[in-house]
Parts: sequence; C-alpha cells; structure tokens
Amino acid sequence: MNTTIMQIRPEAIEAESFRIIAEELGPTNFDPRTFKVVQRVIHATGDFSFAESLVFHPQAIDAGIAAIRAGRNILTDVNMGAAGVSKGLLAAWGGQVVCKVADPEVARIAKEHGLTRSEVAIEKGLTENIGIVSVGNAPTALLKLMDCWDALASELRPGLLVGAPVGFVNAAESKELLSEKAYPFITCRGRKGGTPVAVAIVNALIRLAGEE
Repeated sequence: MNTTIMQIRPEAIEAESFRIIAEELGPTNFDPRTFKVVQRVIHATGDFSFAESLVFHPQAIDAGIAAIRAGRNILTDVNMGAAGVSKGLLAAWGGQVVCKVADPEVARIAKEHGLTRSEVAIEKGLTENIGIVSVGNAPTALLKLMDCWDALASELRPGLLVGAPVGFVNAAESKELLSEKAYPFITCRGRKGGTPVAVAIVNALIRLAGEE
C-alpha cells in the first residue's frame, strides 16, 4: 500500500482540516454559525455522523454567545472537559471554567448519598455565575441538571445546556429528554458523544462570540 503524507505547515493544519470537512460534507442545510459548531465537532472526533445526530434548540447559539459575552462562567462535569475549554479566549470576556468534581466535599456527599461525583459537582457549581453547562461524560450529571432547572432562581439559570454524555446506561435517554426541553440546549442523539464533543461545541461558541 502506498501512503502519502501531506506536507503542511503546523499553523495550516486546522484550516486544512476544516476545508476537508466542508468538502466531504458537501452542501448542507446548516446556517453558517451552526455549521461552524458541527464542523468543529467533526474535527474533534473524526466522525461525520455528528452532522446528522447533533440537535440545536432554535435559540441555542444566540444564548451561548450571549452568556460568553456577558462574562458568565462555564461549568463542566469532569476535569477533562474543563481542561479542553479555550480558557484564554473565554477570559477575554471575563469568564472562567468551573469544575468541582475533584472537591473533597463533593466526594464525601456523593459517597454518603450514593450519587456520582459528577451529579453532585454540577449541582454545587450552579451557584457560580454559570452561563453554559457542558456535560460530556456523565448522564447522571445531565439528569441532575434537568431535575434542578425548575427549582433554580431565574438569575442562576444557565443560558445554555450542552449535553453530550456518551455510553450505554442512560446516555441516549438523558439526551433525548434534553432535546424535548423548551430552554436552549445543544445535544446529540444516540449513544455517541463524549467530552471531546462537548468541548468542541463550547469552543466553537467561544470563537463565534469573538467573530461577530
């Protein structure tokens, strides 16, 4: 088998990747902003099926950009999700990334009550000026978030929920429930998902906030 390695400058790799994705996708019905989110998810995963499975609330992108520009924080369910967010670009708007899953108090509460650390961490983090919640790992965190929603004071409600947990137990089901909500969300159908998907969505929104 003959394998040809592309010769390309490091700074040009991302742009060339996005060009290839656009070419292979061909014509779509996505508006330009939604396309950029979908494109970045495909770039992060190498999986073109997300062009079919991603689901956007009609106000999702506007809500996400507004939260970022308002300097509100981003809450993640796991440290991997926090590590992947473009913190420098987010900080330009005054926002920070919050993740409490490693807090000793979270671990204690989770153990005492038979809960996952991610669901406890999400509930505890909601008081910290959260504009976007990003769940890419734990269906329990997404379910807890939806359970908490109605009880939250209006000023504590995030502007956008990004729900993309991956797996075989309640992942698809939790995302299906999210897709039926009236408040802004971005999710994906089925078992596929994961922290790289959630992070890609958030980073696409951060970049969109700086483009307009």
